[in-house]
Amino acid sequence: MSKEMLNALDTLEAEKGVSKEIVIEALEAALVSAYKRHYGQSQNVEVEFNEKKGDIHVYAVKEVTEEVMDSQLEVSLKEAMNINPAYEIGDTIRFEVTPKDFGRIAAQTAKQVILQRVREAERSIIYNEYSAYEKDIMQGVVERQDNRYIYVNLGKIEAVLSKQDQMPNEYYKPHDRIKVYVSRVENTSKGPQVFVSRSHPDLLRRLFEQEIPEVYDGIVEIVSIAREAGDRAKVAVRSTDPNIDPVGTCVGPKGQRVQAIVNELKGENMDIVEWDEDPAVFIANSLNPAQVEDVIFDIDNPKVCTVVVPDYQLSLAIGKRGQNARLAAKLTAHKIDIKSESDMEEFYANYDEPEVEESEPIVDEEIAEQAPEAIEEVESSTSNPEE
Repeated sequence: MSKEMLNALDTLEAEKGVSKEIVIEALEAALVSAYKRHYGQSQNVEVEFNEKKGDIHVYAVKEVTEEVMDSQLEVSLKEAMNINPAYEIGDTIRFEVTPKDFGRIAAQTAKQVILQRVREAERSIIYNEYSAYEKDIMQGVVERQDNRYIYVNLGKIEAVLSKQDQMPNEYYKPHDRIKVYVSRVENTSKGPQVFVSRSHPDLLRRLFEQEIPEVYDGIVEIVSIAREAGDRAKVAVRSTDPNIDPVGTCVGPKGQRVQAIVNELKGENMDIVEWDEDPAVFIANSLNPAQVEDVIFDIDNPKVCTVVVPDYQLSLAIGKRGQNARLAAKLTAHKIDIKSESDMEEFYANYDEPEVEESEPIVDEEIAEQAPEAIEEVESSTSNPEE
């Protein structure tokens, strides 16, 4: 058994990445259980596995006492001193109790326990490996599909792609290679579980980082993303270098950079707009490609605004099924009401200003009494200018 056990430990460490220490710890625990179960012994026992020779030894651990109450757990001081005069009361002594046929029993009993610990160790390794990819992007291969999930092979594990995380304009076939966003990794009782997404907004962020070095390096920063997966997305960008145009950098020469992202997302339309610290300018940019004449904010709520556009741009600003306005609102975190210029003119024309009631002036009584005399003085000085 010794050579086979040592070879098995070496193989596990080389092929599965499971260290010898983990397996030996599991083996010793399994052998303790096997000894107690097969030999009906309940005393304290220890199992020692020799890593060099592969030998297994079982020891009964007994405490040195003045008077022995339980011979399986205790040993008298006199007997202990016969072994070694240095023993004192309270010390523990190990007595080897390895049965002759224990090797066969131990191998049979420990097999399942060892395999279980090996599986747990493998699961822990896989979990630690893939949890490092959480909130990141990976490439996988579509394996199969059922009523709930599409299963994507990521190498050592199958990730699950739920229906809400799929793109409505995509049809997934076995052996298709796709890039997925690792939304979360869970360590369940059945092993690690990886959940991936194709519709998550941060998938777009990671694709920009892959295709555009300036985004990866932080020279161009993605401020916010609004996305309706498979149809259209808006991305707000800004540059930390005043000499670099963030929108032009993301679009690339002849649109090559953004086109690579569009192709990966199977034709999802992409609007890249420049972020501005002035909310009015940012909101106007977010409604691209529509032209904006004015942005009027609500006095009571600065997160609510009315955007005025030319009459012929109204449908473009709102977009098909209100998509352009909806994405702009998500991108800027504002509630946006879009109106045409004629609508605003009509609104102001019908706007009734509140009537102001005329009130009589309040005059101080003392000033009122002196008023006639003052008037007479003014009249006399006017009639006699030489004086």
